[in-house]
Amino acid sequence: MAKAAWVFPGQGSQAIGMGTDLATVSLAQERFAEAESVLGWSVLDVTQDPDDKVSNTLYTQPCLYVIESILTDLLKAQGHRPAVVAGHSLGEYVALYAAGVFDFAAGLALVQRRAELMDQASDGMMAALLGFDADELNAKIEATPGVVLANDNNPGQVVISGTPAAVTAVMEGVKAKRAVKLNVSGAFHSPLMAEAAAAFEQVLNPVPFANAQVPVLSNVDPTPAVDAMVLKQRLVQQMTGSVRWREITLALPELGIDTVVEVGPGNVLAGLTKRTCRDLALSNVGNLAQVEGFSG
Repeated sequence: MAKAAWVFPGQGSQAIGMGTDLATVSLAQERFAEAESVLGWSVLDVTQDPDDKVSNTLYTQPCLYVIESILTDLLKAQGHRPAVVAGHSLGEYVALYAAGVFDFAAGLALVQRRAELMDQASDGMMAALLGFDADELNAKIEATPGVVLANDNNPGQVVISGTPAAVTAVMEGVKAKRAVKLNVSGAFHSPLMAEAAAAFEQVLNPVPFANAQVPVLSNVDPTPAVDAMVLKQRLVQQMTGSVRWREITLALPELGIDTVVEVGPGNVLAGLTKRTCRDLALSNVGNLAQVEGFSG
């Protein structure tokens, strides 16, 4: 029997129309209604907006959380359970929900506030680099004040984050097959998010966390943990800390994991995983048909 890790994608995996097919299921209908009472707006209205409203950070993060949580609930309703969970940036909140750390509404309220604070962080810039020499890149980052490695996704893909001048200097100073500025509002996962992170910590502190029902591999620390306070502290650090996704992926086989199930729209994490650990079996559950066809 497969021993599966469920992983949850973050910002960048959203798509117009995502989640629409779920609206025919009563469990999903209840979740969408609960989400509207928390958010004050309809997730399905946003995801179906032809002007790509869903790609605005204010809406992207809550919409992904809601849809990925519904997919999780539907999988669990069929009797499926993960052995380990992890989520990429925003996806870590769904991982914590899937592990029973907080309830749906509590997680959604946190995600909505996180999105608001990140959207307001207008200073800074992020860029993705593909096909580079890791030693050259690390040396250039170390020699350039104001820029950090924000997402260590796999051996051939990273995201850097920092001041526009510093990010541009690294992009121009390192040989890469591709270097692309990201369309985001700020320098996420960098020290430039410190003010937003401090504000978010005040929101996060009073929220009750339970011990996780399955181990969680966090973005800032890829070692498995179930202790509520440890998981909360890692979440506090997440907004300014690097997403260590390559290390999370490498940890999975050591935990006996043989299958990675990406729960959410698209297949970004499956692609990253394939580049890092070729022996892991990959599966995607991003819509109702894939839920119904999932065999575990």
